[in-house]
Amino acid sequence: MINEQFYEDYETGFSRRTFGRTITETDVVMHAGQTGDFFPHHMDAEWCATQDFGQRIAHGTLVFSVGIGMTASTINPRAMSTGYDRVRFIKPVFIGDTITVTASITEKRAHPKRDTHGVVVERIDIANQHGETVLVCDHLYLVERRHAGRD
Repeated sequence: MINEQFYEDYETGFSRRTFGRTITETDVVMHAGQTGDFFPHHMDAEWCATQDFGQRIAHGTLVFSVGIGMTASTINPRAMSTGYDRVRFIKPVFIGDTITVTASITEKRAHPKRDTHGVVVERIDIANQHGETVLVCDHLYLVERRHAGRD
């Protein structure tokens, strides 16, 4: 779906929530193969049983990737992702956990070099099926202004 929004159309405080997505063993194994991260925390059930968390955990980068993908339900040709700030892995995600994502506009600011664009910051909060936050980050967008100018 296409949803054209200019910088001026974004409202601080606007929030959206995704449907759930269960993290599977296949997700973990595929991510390990793609990244080369075969650490026992993710792959060795017997070793994990001796650790505090008691079971294998999903890679933080897997949870990040899946969570961000879950928010990509619309295309805005006036905006482009420029990166992520303050990525934090808060709690482990286990095989079989279901995650949901809440994305909230937390800030709008002038772009330091382009008066034709602004920066929109979207806080990403990924939670497990118990409502516990497992990952947070700020997603930064470069967004075209309807009219050049400053805030």
